[in-house]
Amino acid sequence: MPAQNDPRERRDGLGWVTRAIFGDAGVTVSVGDDPGATVRYAVIPSLDNARFLLPLVSPRVTAASLLAYNALRPPKVRAGRAAVGMLARVGLLGLTKAPTLSVHATEPGDLLAAFLADLLGEPRLHAAIGIRPPDPHHKPTLQLFDDRGRPRGYAKIGWNDGTRAMVRAETATLGDLPSGGGFPPAPRLLLHTRWRGREIAVIEPMPRTVKRIRRPGRPRLEAMLAVARRGGPAAPPAPVTGLLETWRRRAAGADPRILDFIDALDTGISLEFGDWHGDWVPWNMARHRGGLLVWDWENRSAGVPVGFDLAHQAFQTALSTHGRPAAACAVAVDEALREHGAALGLDGEARRFVADAYLVELWLRTYELSGGGAGWNPKLHPALLDVLATRLPR
Repeated sequence: MPAQNDPRERRDGLGWVTRAIFGDAGVTVSVGDDPGATVRYAVIPSLDNARFLLPLVSPRVTAASLLAYNALRPPKVRAGRAAVGMLARVGLLGLTKAPTLSVHATEPGDLLAAFLADLLGEPRLHAAIGIRPPDPHHKPTLQLFDDRGRPRGYAKIGWNDGTRAMVRAETATLGDLPSGGGFPPAPRLLLHTRWRGREIAVIEPMPRTVKRIRRPGRPRLEAMLAVARRGGPAAPPAPVTGLLETWRRRAAGADPRILDFIDALDTGISLEFGDWHGDWVPWNMARHRGGLLVWDWENRSAGVPVGFDLAHQAFQTALSTHGRPAAACAVAVDEALREHGAALGLDGEARRFVADAYLVELWLRTYELSGGGAGWNPKLHPALLDVLATRLPR
């Protein structure tokens, strides 16, 4: 096959995802519609602006790939998917002039969807595949459908050391989440397995009735506290010295400035500690039965100051939604804690500590991912160190 016709040779998101999912020796991928291919995908909307790979199995499955959970999408995206989904449902997807990828597999087990179908006891599964820009911290995700177009699960693929560790962490977390006490429910783990060097977790499909949350910028403080306290009562305040010592161990071999920042936080303050989701952002939650459904738990950890999830929502919304630099994202953290910190039991000194401590934690996470083969996130390093240098020591 000519290299220029193989999307895996591309350096964009389409290339990254196809290498991760169809990278085995027994699989070939080409641009063009080959009716004899093992599986075929429509590239939406184009090769150079690929956002989605739609399985071309039947109008029902192709339409379901676009229409399932469309209520979670922003209005503009929802309208576009609905329009293309209706064309797919009546067999007129060709009107979009979307290019086609043809995938040939030597053996059925060379394709991940077939491998997972066998383990899940399904005759066949069809994968709709999201496309994101290439990023060593991201995991390709397959939305799995049966022949009737019913969602059967989400498969997350760990493909380097960092993302494989994230998949393992989420599988462990999903088996240990509490229920009750206001703790938001999460989709359950269906399967954890390994396949040709990848770490795979399959999470159950969400309820069909989930909807996009209203006012996504508003923090869900009661749910944050329920996560922090695992649905139980508040913990008594404890010194921060244990957290700082843990950080010093994690920072071994890192830029020495981070140790200076950790030392500057050693002010003798005591705080309430608990769990945090670790990626509490509006796009990881939905409305369901009058409450929240929350997913993507791979960054959950224990023993952090209450308020980290609030800080994370403010920082990541400013970073990912508004495209702000790290310094402006840190200001958003300060503003969120100033406005909402009292509801989490944080006074002025505690709010400032939580803000600075969150930035240290975020840099340490970035550092650890870089050591796992993921490379540095250029939005966070060295920018976070520069931000901390303006804030610490005080």
